[in-house]
Amino acid sequence: MVNVGDAAPDFTLKAHDKSEVTLSSFSGSRVILSFYPAAFTGVCQSQVCTINDQHKTLGSTDCVVLGISVDAPFSNNAFRDANDIDYPLLSDVHRDVIESYGVTFENFVIDGYTVAQRSVFVVEADGTIGYAWYAENPGVEPDYEALFAHVGA
Repeated sequence: MVNVGDAAPDFTLKAHDKSEVTLSSFSGSRVILSFYPAAFTGVCQSQVCTINDQHKTLGSTDCVVLGISVDAPFSNNAFRDANDIDYPLLSDVHRDVIESYGVTFENFVIDGYTVAQRSVFVVEADGTIGYAWYAENPGVEPDYEALFAHVGA
């Protein structure tokens, strides 16, 4: 897993609307990367909704949120619409990003099925990791209070 102080691995992924999103395009801004295992599951829904609601309280700051899963853009779009999520949900169907961040979770529900382990990182304006949280168990939600305290909300 990447750690606080490491350079954040750059990536380009397809968003829910099939546009391409590149992490380095947000240089100079802070970015919350919220990795979740699967759309339309209870804990993932809670994670994306809680981060969405907390992010709204930030108002006009330099903090961007990106959600990342291995789900297809179509699934992420339906998940986003169903939950009124304001931030992009990105598809890492080839698992390159979850591997580069060290957050793969093997055998999720089905043997051989690899998903993103529930984890959250804050990429600082200089491109380094300023905050890192990783769940040993995908049923555990992030420490939202600590996350938003770090970004100043």
